[in-house]
Amino acid sequence: MILKNIRIFPMDRPPIERGYVAFEDGKITALGPAEDCPAGEGLDLSGAYLYPGLIDAHCHVGMFGDSVGAEGRDGNESTDPLTPHLRAIDSIDPLDRCFQEAREAGITTVLTGPGSVNAIGGQFAAVKTAGRWVDEMILKAPAAMKFALGENPKSAYKGQGRSPATRMAIAALIREELTKAREYLHRRERGESPAFDARLEALVPVVQGKLPAHFHAHKANDIATAVRIAKEFCLDAVIVHATEGHLIPELLAESGYPVITGPVINDRSKPELAGQVTENAALLRKAGIPVAVCTDHPENPIQYLPLAAALTVRAGLDREKALGAITIDAAKIAGIADRVGSITVGKDADLVVADGDILELGTAVERVWIDGKQVK
Repeated sequence: MILKNIRIFPMDRPPIERGYVAFEDGKITALGPAEDCPAGEGLDLSGAYLYPGLIDAHCHVGMFGDSVGAEGRDGNESTDPLTPHLRAIDSIDPLDRCFQEAREAGITTVLTGPGSVNAIGGQFAAVKTAGRWVDEMILKAPAAMKFALGENPKSAYKGQGRSPATRMAIAALIREELTKAREYLHRRERGESPAFDARLEALVPVVQGKLPAHFHAHKANDIATAVRIAKEFCLDAVIVHATEGHLIPELLAESGYPVITGPVINDRSKPELAGQVTENAALLRKAGIPVAVCTDHPENPIQYLPLAAALTVRAGLDREKALGAITIDAAKIAGIADRVGSITVGKDADLVVADGDILELGTAVERVWIDGKQVK
């Protein structure tokens, strides 16, 4: 398949004003200026714009069913604050219509998984947005381990008369479980045979630095706790939301941990969102911090990911960086840039054709391919 005479935004090189892209067997095989396009048939898309498939680096699509009430709420196991052994792929409903809405908006890959009720919620997965069962959609699973600090775990368990009821207890529970996992690993390395523990098995790659630790943290003090714990245990950490990150950019910049910002479009509906500003992503980027933009679906409907990125541009983020925050930079932060995030030879043929700038409100997504198969 060849798409030709189209304006291309590869994201790992400057735009090609008039070019072509070829793909076969689900992979990109060639791209370049239109004059280098092989002779023969191809889809002439003169006047259109071509982007890599968009990436939502943090959401819960498929975990909280659309319009089905309690039956579809499978994102929070609110019976135990420590559930690292739970896997998103065992909850994701690929037939949730929100996957279709994602595809129609040009979103081809998402990181989705447990909510933020538990101090350790479980394993996130990176999945494509097309498929009838999750096994054919998986790009990477597990892709991250979900941790949560602050208001949500406090509220869930204080209401049950259980721990954690304070930020101190949340951090203590996380430290205790990570310490157990580290000792569990050390015992195996010493040739011992500790009794199987599903929770600790799931945390072993986290304490080894092989599986990223994604910390839900809104308030500045929770962000600081995430950084503190990550440093103590030498974790490969990502700060998710970082709503008050703009208040402590020096700490985040020094830590070297990237940030997934968002949601951008919601109101300040709870105390830990009091410091929310639309300029957050721009201020973090100005401080040299790698940034992705997310919807946190269903907090913001997933199809509004391009709108969320556009709002960061209006708030001061460079347009190219905003586009990167939902493509190549999102892929790098998610640990999947070897497969997606840019239009690069050898990467997955996840491609989006639009009739204009995808960060403009009036732009329409016209065609979408995932793994070389047209899904719109």
